[in-house]
Amino acid sequence: MQFGIFSVGDVTPDPTTGRTPSEAERIRAMVAIAEHAEQAGLDVFATGEHHNPPFVPSSPTTMLGYIAARTERLILSTATTLITTNDPVKIAEDFAMLQHLAGGRVDLMMGRGNTGPVYPWFGKDIRDGIPLAIENYHLLHRLWREDVVDWEGKHRTPLQSFTSTPRPLDGVPPFVWHGSIRSPEIAEQAAYYGDGFFANNIFWPKEHFQRLIGLYRRRFEHYGHGTADQAIVGLGGQVFMRRNSQDAVREFRPYFDNAPVYGHGPSLEEFTAETPLTVGTPEQVIEKTLTFRDSFGDYQRQLFLVDHAGLPLKTVLEQIDMLGEEVVPVLRKEFAALRPAHVPETAPTHASLVAAKAAAEAGAAEAGTEAVR
Repeated sequence: MQFGIFSVGDVTPDPTTGRTPSEAERIRAMVAIAEHAEQAGLDVFATGEHHNPPFVPSSPTTMLGYIAARTERLILSTATTLITTNDPVKIAEDFAMLQHLAGGRVDLMMGRGNTGPVYPWFGKDIRDGIPLAIENYHLLHRLWREDVVDWEGKHRTPLQSFTSTPRPLDGVPPFVWHGSIRSPEIAEQAAYYGDGFFANNIFWPKEHFQRLIGLYRRRFEHYGHGTADQAIVGLGGQVFMRRNSQDAVREFRPYFDNAPVYGHGPSLEEFTAETPLTVGTPEQVIEKTLTFRDSFGDYQRQLFLVDHAGLPLKTVLEQIDMLGEEVVPVLRKEFAALRPAHVPETAPTHASLVAAKAAAEAGAAEAGTEAVR
């Protein structure tokens, strides 16, 4: 399984000191978090895309390109790429360029975002959210797979004999996840294309996400991409750890209570009972994360949020160290022991996609030779 970190890139005051980092400090901190994730033996770093305060990651490919130059092994991803308000032509070109710069260590997650005003900022109408997601991704999918594209749709100007450049590295587009916390249409879209489905289940009870993931798995099989249990699923998680669980709760509580998304809402205890949030010891994180398989089946990627709500960088790096040294090695072993042999262990990588393409081409060539005979 792939394990990693995702960041929403919020610039939030530290409630214990009252100090707010500058945007420059927060951007540098996200880079440091990604570098430290690789050093700790994690597999993935993902950044959100936001265009409003208090968030800084408005240009994910710029950040990921910089991180690519400072890392060697880490898979670089987005936690959201706004398929609704970004031009699919620009997405195609930006991520193909990032592929080349990162040697293929790239995938991305399509989403609609959770900020309504972003639509008019980019000349779109929020009432077109689902149609935009469907049409824009259909075009993006073609741009990466066809050298010359003629296309006409409802939400952008037509394309005539258009070639997106650069072409995807080795002729293989980045692997795509479709992320959703509420929309069955997005689960259906992921299944139709045989892409991954990421359920960022950090806010709502598991029953809601069981329905979305169950729909995605059934439709993945319906479209002929494999059996339902072979569908590629990713999950979110959120942790805060200390050696003593009481110390973890006491230290994390002020950050939770003042968090920009869920602060001043449910209590810490209510939230940990209803969502994947685990505040306690590494052993408690392992125990709770292993239950995700019981709820959602075997899955391929687990991303943890560890840098939200004003937590100091030093504290975040300590969390990554505990994940890398104590939590992830156990989870890898336990999940691998439970996974049936026919279920993919990880999400597709550039290397595996290149190998699959070569095998398909070899098979087609052999079939052609047999037909001639």
